[in-house]
Amino acid sequence: MGARRRKGRGARGVTAVLVPGMLVSGALASCGVAAPRQIGVPDLRQAAVTGSGEAAVTGSGEAAVTGSGEDTATGSGEDTATGSRRVRATGSGQGRVTDPRRVGVPVPGRATLTAGPAPAPTPTGAGATPSLAPAPPAQAPPSLTRSAVDDAVAGLGGLVRDTMARTGIPGMAVAVVHRDRDVYLKGFGVRRVGAPDPVGPDTVFQLASVSKPLASTVVAGAVGRKAVSWDDPVVKHDPGFALKDPWVTRHVTLADLFSHRSGLPDHAGDLLEDLGYDRRYILGRLREEPLAPFRAHYAYTNFGLTEAAVAVAKARGTSWEALSSEVLYEPLGMTSTSSRFADYARAPDRAFTHVRVGGRWEPGHVRDPQAQSPAGGASSTVRDMTRWMRLQMRNGRFGGKQLIDAAALERTHVPHIVSGPPRAPAGEPAFYGLGWNVGYDDRGRLRLNHSGAFELGAATTVTLLPTEGLGIVVLTNAAPVGAPEAVAASFFDLAENGRVTVDWLGLFGGLFARMDEADRPKADYSRPPAGAAPARSDAAYAGTYANDYYGPLTIGAVNGTLVMRLGPRGERFPLRHYDGDIFSYRTAGENAVGLSGVTFTVGPEGTATRVRLENLDPTGLGVFTRR
Repeated sequence: MGARRRKGRGARGVTAVLVPGMLVSGALASCGVAAPRQIGVPDLRQAAVTGSGEAAVTGSGEAAVTGSGEDTATGSGEDTATGSRRVRATGSGQGRVTDPRRVGVPVPGRATLTAGPAPAPTPTGAGATPSLAPAPPAQAPPSLTRSAVDDAVAGLGGLVRDTMARTGIPGMAVAVVHRDRDVYLKGFGVRRVGAPDPVGPDTVFQLASVSKPLASTVVAGAVGRKAVSWDDPVVKHDPGFALKDPWVTRHVTLADLFSHRSGLPDHAGDLLEDLGYDRRYILGRLREEPLAPFRAHYAYTNFGLTEAAVAVAKARGTSWEALSSEVLYEPLGMTSTSSRFADYARAPDRAFTHVRVGGRWEPGHVRDPQAQSPAGGASSTVRDMTRWMRLQMRNGRFGGKQLIDAAALERTHVPHIVSGPPRAPAGEPAFYGLGWNVGYDDRGRLRLNHSGAFELGAATTVTLLPTEGLGIVVLTNAAPVGAPEAVAASFFDLAENGRVTVDWLGLFGGLFARMDEADRPKADYSRPPAGAAPARSDAAYAGTYANDYYGPLTIGAVNGTLVMRLGPRGERFPLRHYDGDIFSYRTAGENAVGLSGVTFTVGPEGTATRVRLENLDPTGLGVFTRR
């Protein structure tokens, strides 16, 4: 579609939103925040800060940073931030200095910051000028005290219960880690409406797009083992892969696909998954998709990321499902985590998916995301996810062992492309890293986030504040209404400010509702226009129509009703007449949009020569030609 994101579309990603004082996740695509074309950001890890300010900095609103002695400290060496204002560097007559975090130095030890020779020592004694630091700090110091986090954790249960009461969602599990400790693990509600089984810390949920940062962790592990490099062209490991442009095919890298900057359209391939096509077929059809400018356009693509992950598995001579278990899940002790849908489906303590029907949450839908497993097919528990969050914030270490290479992992945590413009002229843009939304709050602290959403019944989010060693994961068994994002944002708000200052559920719920509304067809196909022209005879439309991307489509009469058959299983869709040669059908699957148009083009002989399916035509591939 390109100009906007469709709802659902496989594992729906959620773009980062910078709210004053806090970076939170938000579904923005149809809410006037995400732009159809963004300015590409090169690999910022390569923009090392050397010498005396030789590196160029991109983006708006450069943050000034403190010199030494500028922070306000209280108690036990824990720094306390003063307000949400930006602090300025002092000394040497330099004025404002560029924040080194803007050039890929998000945390201490992750890049080398050199600033030339240190200044000569300053005399001490009465009336002497205080000594100057040789360089500003690489990042803001921690500012949350343990007691502030403990107070927020104490209020978390109330936040969850309030959110569940307002939305009615059946179940939720929440975990918080702080300074390499699990400080909260709890389940709420039930695994399935109509059954008494409760949600607990070991209940298995589908993660949807929270699978993506898990996947980038797996690839970082493979990079650390020298099996691949983030900068390897995909064709090096999967020679059969191709995109529409041969030059892009030769040059697109694993990092390009993991950061959604390949030029593929928004959610390319997801509609094929809805029709029942498998991973091999879908990845083979990406070459049919039109391309936007390479590395200069952000568009969220589940199957682009999936292709990169599969290429890494091929380099190791294994499957993605086996690789993720070998590199991450088993070494980290994530015993209830899997990249196989079958493992989720047979888990005895699993959360069933729910959709809202007539104002009530109902189970029954099954969302099998195996085709896009790296992008949206993992399942896990909040207990397992705490181990992974701790590993992320410990630079790949867990239990005293370096499980994932630190340098390979840090590549996932820095911006690779602008994913959303600032919400205000002096605001911050949103960035995407490798499988992560990447942002910086008003204090310059790195914040990592990703949400996941299945329209067929799952919504999830994870947010990390590595400077503070603080992270939260929220998993739910209901279609996306903003509940997990609201709980996570409220928790951080409570930790930062001592109280919740924003109606986060109202904000996120409204964003998701507007996305859903924007994706629906403009025409109301349930109400034919007054004076609608009659349809032609069934014979004028019946026949087989070809399409290189979606495969064949057949139209035939069944008991006096035209029926369309489409997809590898020949799924049947009854057609209902709307006006003249325009019909409609009820869409199905993750990307269902209700009734959508089916428009026939009739030739001079009175028979249809082409048919266009509205919902399958976001990029011009939805026209079928009669054989």
